Amino acid sequence: MDRLTMTDELEAIDDATIIKRKIDHTLARFSAAHDELEAEEAKKRERRERLASRPAALLEQTRTALQRVVTTNDAEPAEAAAAEQSSPQTRLQEKKERKTRQTAKAGRIAAAVVAALVFLSIGSAWGAQTWFDAKFNNVASLDEDSADIQDAAGQTGDENFLMVGSDSRDGAAAEDGVGDTEGTPGARSDTVMIAHVPADRQRVVMVSFPRDLEINRPECKRWDPATSSYTEETSPAKKIAKLNTAYAVGGPQCVTKVIQQITGMKMNHFVGIDFNGFKSMVDAVQGVTVYNEKPVDDTTLGMVIPQAGEVRISGDQALNYVRARHVKGDPTSDYGRIKRQQAFLGALLKTVMSKDVILDTGKLSGFIDAFAKATFGENLGIKQMMTLAKSMRGMDSSKVKFLTVPTTEEANNRGNEVLLQSKSKAVFDALINNTPLEEKAPVPPPNSEGSTPTSSAKSGSPKKSSSSG
Repeated sequence: MDRLTMTDELEAIDDATIIKRKIDHTLARFSAAHDELEAEEAKKRERRERLASRPAALLEQTRTALQRVVTTNDAEPAEAAAAEQSSPQTRLQEKKERKTRQTAKAGRIAAAVVAALVFLSIGSAWGAQTWFDAKFNNVASLDEDSADIQDAAGQTGDENFLMVGSDSRDGAAAEDGVGDTEGTPGARSDTVMIAHVPADRQRVVMVSFPRDLEINRPECKRWDPATSSYTEETSPAKKIAKLNTAYAVGGPQCVTKVIQQITGMKMNHFVGIDFNGFKSMVDAVQGVTVYNEKPVDDTTLGMVIPQAGEVRISGDQALNYVRARHVKGDPTSDYGRIKRQQAFLGALLKTVMSKDVILDTGKLSGFIDAFAKATFGENLGIKQMMTLAKSMRGMDSSKVKFLTVPTTEEANNRGNEVLLQSKSKAVFDALINNTPLEEKAPVPPPNSEGSTPTSSAKSGSPKKSSSSG
């Protein structure tokens, strides 16, 4: 090949020319790719601008439709009066014309309402969740890598809500009726409950723990309830302690450690509710209906609910209803209160998920706002709480179970409830493995042939015997 042969580009084909051409072609390809990427980015920007302008366009459409209804309605009486003055009408003609006007008016109102609903639904989906989630007070609470969790991989998809009702008096006014920091300093967990929703979403199990349950409390960081934060100090482990002291000394993280130690379950949501702000949630939905077999008369709080049967209670009554520990006729202070707390939680969720609240923007936003102000925790927001609420609402009563962790059901000489190890293990193994729950057998008290259990977990499977542990 003659290296001096001239090309159509009027240059000799030599090694330097070949390399130069390769570089030129490579640069050309990069330039073309850059132009394509720039064109794609321009399309994306245009799409984002279009989406961003959609709520404004919907708002303008809604406003126009509403204005059309108002202006047309205002014009109709004048037009009708002019028509009446210009030519007399028979009664039948007047009736037909009135019907035509009413039909047209109804159509315009329907169009305006539809436009408003479209705008509100898109606007709500677009911004409400972010707005409400920002109101929740996030506090480090979980310990998802704990060695106490059994078969963590097998629990993937399960939603376990650890719910703690704190009786902190910080910020409480005298009229709140919950005491103050001078008389009751610090914070304790009056309520400890697990809400378990398995991955298949086929049941919901609520397990309550007595506040005086005897536990082996681990070492925990110190908790300051006034600032909702942890200090640099450490609370030492204690071999024998009450469950409610875990929150008092170590806050949410310490309670989570204890409950995962007892259950082997992976807690992936923590919901702390301060009783000081609790009653505003009930008032936001204008009361909750509860059922009682007899009046609730507490020797400390007084007459909480004076009548039996179904009663609509306000926020003040609800607060005392779930706090009452000295109700006349209760078998024990803890178990009577646990039963009322479980009943109230079910009634509150039923109320919130009812059409009276869901379809009432004021009530729903008021409840969520009150809930956000009174709660704190981790992995907590509208989406997570709706998962729990919708699961409970969409199931029949046989698939929503309330039970209490198996204990001896009476205090020992230290004033503590003692866990029945084998029975409690059977309950939590069934939740971890998503297998049927056994019926709770009666626990005989000392020197007695038997007794009546305070709570049972029922399932469709045949009753199985279990050891007392």
